Amino acid sequence: RIVTNGGRVLGVTSLGKDLAEARQRAYGAMDKIRYDGMHYRRDIGLLSQGEAK
Repeated sequence: RIVTNGGRVLGVTSLGKDLAEARQRAYGAMDKIRYDGMHYRRDIGLLSQGEAK
């Protein structure tokens, strides 16, 4: 059970053979976490991959 009153609640870290795989694994883990009011960035690491908009 996760209880929060705002702010940053947790950090998710992952490893992979490259940045793309590490991002995929981290966001895969985030897909398994849910709580009311949850939001998170989806652009972490994209600048390093040349994909940032």
